[in-house]
Amino acid sequence: MIEAANLNKIPDVRHGFFTREGGFSSGHYGGLNCSYSSGDAAENVARNREHIATALGVEAPHLMVAQQYHSAEVVTVTTPWSRENTPKADGLVTAIPNIALGVTTADCGPVLFADQEGGVIGAAHAGWRGALGGVTDATIAAMEGLGARRERIFAALGPTISGPVYEVGSELREEFVTAASASEQYFSPSDREGHFLFDLPAYIKQRLFDAGIASVEILGTCTYSDKNRFFSFRRTTHRNEKIYGCQLSAITLGPDSFIREA
Repeated sequence: MIEAANLNKIPDVRHGFFTREGGFSSGHYGGLNCSYSSGDAAENVARNREHIATALGVEAPHLMVAQQYHSAEVVTVTTPWSRENTPKADGLVTAIPNIALGVTTADCGPVLFADQEGGVIGAAHAGWRGALGGVTDATIAAMEGLGARRERIFAALGPTISGPVYEVGSELREEFVTAASASEQYFSPSDREGHFLFDLPAYIKQRLFDAGIASVEILGTCTYSDKNRFFSFRRTTHRNEKIYGCQLSAITLGPDSFIREA
């Protein structure tokens, strides 16, 4: 797993941006696939998630991952839910120790949050729709609802598709520029007419800075370019493959003394 230096400064927080390496899945899902909706065998996904929960020092049923749908919806987690009762959301927050908040991604941006003093954490799944719709702002606001203060919040953006390989159509660029003209800076012309390269990590980074939080770290790892470590929806599409897995990023509150197992 990969860790962010800023989140590591907070004693009672454990976190990890997990790669596809290791795990129990095989074939196109090879490694640590954590998506039940991928088509992978459910027992493999369950074992992969249990491995991550163990690495973070929580019980497997306490690793919470919502049904993500590219929204700005945020759920406050007060008690673990069953798989059958999983809510639909793209942001999760909690102030309860030993509950891990997770998001699955395969090019979208996983953002983990922690209030360095207030004992509140959050996780957000920020694809282009969620980022534009304000999922990171909504997650920060939900953390404030639990007693966090944005001037104490640290955030880290994990493995995400990078600008040089993320080609989009002109209609997507227009949607961003219409919402905020300054967004034009995140798009550059591609080799194909009417298409642009979109720097999603830079856009998310700016949204986080604009929110006025204390610290923002961007890990700078590209899911598309590193096939050995990361699943990538777009890479799979370019290969004309129909199935792909998802990596998982998670954060939890707990005691400072623990053994990092990943």
